[in-house]
Amino acid sequence: MVSIDTVYQRVLALANKEQRGYITPQEFNLFANQAQMAIFEQYFYDANKIGRVPGNDTEYSDILNYLEEKIHFFEAERSVGINSSRTFYNLQSVSDPYKIGNVSRNGFTCEKINAHQIKEINRSPLLKPTISRPVYVLKDDYKLYVYPLDADVILINYIKKPITVNWSSYLISGSETYDSTNSVDFELHPSEETKLVIKILGLAGITLKDPALYQAATTEDNKNIQQEKQ
Repeated sequence: MVSIDTVYQRVLALANKEQRGYITPQEFNLFANQAQMAIFEQYFYDANKIGRVPGNDTEYSDILNYLEEKIHFFEAERSVGINSSRTFYNLQSVSDPYKIGNVSRNGFTCEKINAHQIKEINRSPLLKPTISRPVYVLKDDYKLYVYPLDADVILINYIKKPITVNWSSYLISGSETYDSTNSVDFELHPSEETKLVIKILGLAGITLKDPALYQAATTEDNKNIQQEKQ
């Protein structure tokens, strides 16, 4: 977790250092959530890129392990019941899914296939799904179809999206004071604090029409990315 107030205070201090302008709490919250999602999605891009590197180089293995540690914060597991018509499992009941991982039923892992494959598979006696070798199709509307269908509940492992962060305050003598009760911290790995500050400053630079602030934040962000990959 990363403190929303720590990031907020650092962003304000750096943005106001040269009287560049004031970032309102509403603007900050918008930038903060956009920055958090950008960092979160970069995990999977980097992991996929490193995973394609041939061989088992220790350097890349260490980076991949570090990325997996960051992604671990968002791993979740949930049981999903079948719908009333007993035809599919509705994943809309799952809180903010980003990527569906392992799907299992009665202890057997379901293999993911696409909607075009199921007809071909069902025609083949050798490939036709069985209770011990089930398959599933995930539709765009988060309806998950399992073949053969023989259970009321399935178990899914998934990566959830980061929670929506919020810096909240209340007024004391006309000034805004941090409200920890109604604020929501970042779910990112603690090491991402500096990166969050830099990305939020970059977004603020666009809003404040300050190219220097945007450029400085972008340069620092690129430098951090290069350092992480060394």
